[in-house]
Amino acid sequence: MSAMLEYQDLKSPIHKLTGATKLIALIFWALASMITYDTRILGGMFILSIIMFKVSKVKFKDISFVLYLILIFLLINNIAIFLFAPYEGVKIYQGRTDILHLFGSYTLTTQQLFYQFNVTLKYFSIIPVALLFMVTTNPSEFAASLNRIGVNYKIAYSVAIALRYIPDVQRDYKDISFAQQARGIEMSKKTSLISRIKNSAAIIMPLVLSSLERIESISSAMELRAFGNSKKRTWYSGKPFAKRDYIAISIVICVFIAALVATKINGGRFFNPFL
Repeated sequence: MSAMLEYQDLKSPIHKLTGATKLIALIFWALASMITYDTRILGGMFILSIIMFKVSKVKFKDISFVLYLILIFLLINNIAIFLFAPYEGVKIYQGRTDILHLFGSYTLTTQQLFYQFNVTLKYFSIIPVALLFMVTTNPSEFAASLNRIGVNYKIAYSVAIALRYIPDVQRDYKDISFAQQARGIEMSKKTSLISRIKNSAAIIMPLVLSSLERIESISSAMELRAFGNSKKRTWYSGKPFAKRDYIAISIVICVFIAALVATKINGGRFFNPFL
């Protein structure tokens, strides 16, 4: 069973792109999402991200747990927005249409719902692309492509190690959890949530120690191989830029430009359908 957010070697157009291409695309995609609250742009980005996810051939079950955690965070975030700024949408869209009086000074308005819908749409437009970057990017090839576009190979290699380290930590967590349960420490759903939180300390400390041990081993191995002494290095997993890479970057830049144009036309970051 593969770990969450681990690179999956599949045959898809997304996997064939270089790591640098995917990083550049992710940066411009995230910038486009941050720039605008235009529902039309964000909705289009969400649809495109779903299409990219389908094209990548990555199965939903491979990222489902992470996605569920993000959805829980989104729910908490929306509740917090409404509790602390229940009329932010009214201020932004300069109008008020009451739907339902809840309690005290809290009234649900159409403008607030629309505002929070756009906030949620922002997350939905960027999350699939960010998850795709994690599971379709070979860490070694990513480091090689970063070095090819001018990033120092020491920094590129550090990024590759960090990406490769995520599934390793997950595997260590599972192994330590099983070992502690074999010693009688209950971590299953049979016990209460409070007990599970308390018992998790028996996993966290060994996990931290094993992580430090792995870091020390990697550091020693790199020193023994004289890593960093040369100004340049060769890469086994290097992949040259191809036509598909330039097409992918061009498409994402067009999305970024569309977000800028929408911001200019709207006279700000928000699209106001209530005018």
